[in-house]
Order: sequence, then C-alpha cells, then structure tokens
Amino acid sequence: MRDESQPALEAVSQNGSSAVATARPLPTNLAVKCPNCRELLVAKDLEKNVKVCQRCGHHFKLSAWERIQLLTDPDTFKEFAEELRSADPLSFVDRTTSYARSVADKRAKTGLEDAAVVGRARVDGLPVVLAVFDFNFIGGSMGSVVGEKLTRAIEMGERERTPVIIVSASGGARMQEGMYSLMQMAKTSAALGRLAEAGVPYISVLTDPTTGGVSASFAFLGDVILAEPGALIGFAGPRVIEQAIHQRLPADANTSEFVLAHGMIDAVVHRRDLRAELARLLRLYRAAETVAH
Repeated sequence: MRDESQPALEAVSQNGSSAVATARPLPTNLAVKCPNCRELLVAKDLEKNVKVCQRCGHHFKLSAWERIQLLTDPDTFKEFAEELRSADPLSFVDRTTSYARSVADKRAKTGLEDAAVVGRARVDGLPVVLAVFDFNFIGGSMGSVVGEKLTRAIEMGERERTPVIIVSASGGARMQEGMYSLMQMAKTSAALGRLAEAGVPYISVLTDPTTGGVSASFAFLGDVILAEPGALIGFAGPRVIEQAIHQRLPADANTSEFVLAHGMIDAVVHRRDLRAELARLLRLYRAAETVAH
C-alpha cells in the first residue's frame, strides 16, 4: 500500500496502464520577490547580479561574508577578534525571550558570533583593515562586542598605517545592553580621531540601513563616505521623524540620494562598482602619501 503522506504523480504508459510515482520535492527559494518593484526574480539570476534587482536596481541586503567576498581579493581576508562574545550586563528580558537567548539563536542561524566581522584583507592588491556589519544578527546592532571589534580594527589600522574600511548595515545601538552599547559610539569615534591624527585614511561605506547610534558616530566620520543606491540612511526613520514633527517628509527622505543632495556623503556607488571605487580611492591615498614623504 502506498504511503498517503507522500505526494504522487499519475503516469500513463504507452499501453494505457497507469503507474503511481512518488513526486520529487520542489527546490525551495527558486524565486524572490523584489520588495521595491514587486517583480518576481529568479534566485540564481539575482545571485549572479550581486543581489541587485534586474528591473528596478533595488539592492538586497548582503550577509557579512557575501560582502567580504564581493569587496576583497580571493583568499586574502584574515579575520581577527572572532573570540569576543556578548555578555548580558542587564540580564535583559523582553516579553518573549531573554537577550542571552536571542544572541544564542542568532549565532546558530547566521554562523556569526556577533553583528560585525573584522579582519585584514586586500582590495585589488592593496592592504586594508576591513569591518563589515551583518543586518541578520539582531539588526546589525552595535553592542559592546561590535564596538570592541571596530575599535581593534581602527587601532590596527593606526599601528600598521593601513587604510580602514567599515561597511555599515545597522539599526543602531543595541539597547539590550543599555549604556554599554551607547558607550561604543564614543569609543569608536575616539579611535577614529586618533586614526585621523596619524594620517591614516578611513573610508565609510553605508548600506541599507545605516541608522541610530551607528549613523551618529563612526559611520559619518569617514574621510570619504560612500553609499549604495536607495539605502535608508539617517539617525531616525521617516515614520519616527514624521511622528515627531507632525509633517510629511519628501518621498525620498533618508535615502542615499537624499543625503548626497544635502552634502552629507560623497558619492552613491552601485554595488557592482564598489570594489573598483574603493581601489581607486586607496590608490589616490597611497599616491598622496608617497608624494608627502
């Protein structure tokens, strides 16, 4: 007797007799709907297009490791500070779960230890210290571990006179850690101040989203600030601002293009061109340093 729980296909042979065959399960994630234009995209084609919608140009979010693969030369990224682990200084518990459980769940789902990955790498042969956020880990929020990782990366850049690149994708400070998270804003900013005094370049790359305490600290302190098209950028989101000022905002408010038009960043760069643009900037800095010496 056939297991009724298994899907079946009714096949008819050439002589008219029928046979029952178990259907193969369909692969998952064959198609993805673009949240901007609602186009149904073939997942494989989207991957080939570096996760940019072929119809409207919407830039989907990338994981930290996808971003590292996109920006760095093959096999050059060497992670450090991966041993750091988040503590739970407030023994924080919300309505559904504890902070400690949330962190453990995200570690299991993402394979990351926290919301940022830092390491040495090369971009078109040029050495950099790179830090990359992953929005999938508690919204890319900055707690004490993320702040410490960024600070170590910045300090390494200062010691080794190597340019620092930080790619942000964050909802802001991780409030489950209270003041410990807010202290990271000052900590990272102070480290960048020392980096600037040493004359080492810092390039900040803003992706969707870059908001809250991250935008209010290191994200907007770059010598050069780049952003991907259409990214949500600003301290607060449009809905929060509208509720505070009781006015409607322009349709493109808090986007990369809006902040570029208002002089807050230096350029909006398509994802396909980002690696080449970083390499160009790094060469300019290297040439300027050579002339200076």
